[in-house]
Amino acid sequence: MRRKVAFLMEEIRDKVHTACGPTVSCADIMALATHDVVVASGGKPYHVPLGRLDSFEPAPLRFVEELPPRTFSVDQLITAFRSRSLDEKDLVVLSGAHTIGKARCATFSDRFPNSDSDDFVRKLQDNCTADVNRRQDLDVTTPEEFDNKYYINLKQGKGVLTSDVQLLLNETTREYVNDFADNEWWFWNQFGSSMSKMGMLQGPQGNVGRIRQQCY
Repeated sequence: MRRKVAFLMEEIRDKVHTACGPTVSCADIMALATHDVVVASGGKPYHVPLGRLDSFEPAPLRFVEELPPRTFSVDQLITAFRSRSLDEKDLVVLSGAHTIGKARCATFSDRFPNSDSDDFVRKLQDNCTADVNRRQDLDVTTPEEFDNKYYINLKQGKGVLTSDVQLLLNETTREYVNDFADNEWWFWNQFGSSMSKMGMLQGPQGNVGRIRQQCY
């Protein structure tokens, strides 16, 4: 899947740069492509901040390791998001991107030791036992639609990743889960706001970089 995304990004960059010259960064292409995937999957359009430059070199490993892993507790997730000027609402609504997409069994196998007390986790484990290469839908209800079913699934005990389930264990994040489950329009509107907010974030040196001639 990563290879397919890389090829698609490079194909888009080649067409844009052939038509317009090297005027659009890979970072902007990725942001616009993400927006279009959301809309094509049934979500609503949102403002995409543009003008970001590409880094001069790949991010240092220490920066990559700062990305919150799927096994984080809710308190760790909140701390990680706050360190990037994102609050609990941003955490919950951006997690809602899991309404589309898939995950390999290894990404949620940490939940299997508790399968005896959870029918849904037991089903996940049984599916993975039957096919270790299985790619599990993160939204088990409408996996190809950008809607609020992710939150409804969470309330029904059908979250796939540990980081998904953790959103129910904090009063503030749980309230947002309930609110987005009850109001799809608010989820769509807030998702756009949080994506725009995240798109405005910059590194410690600001928007410094270049427009790459090759994305991958």
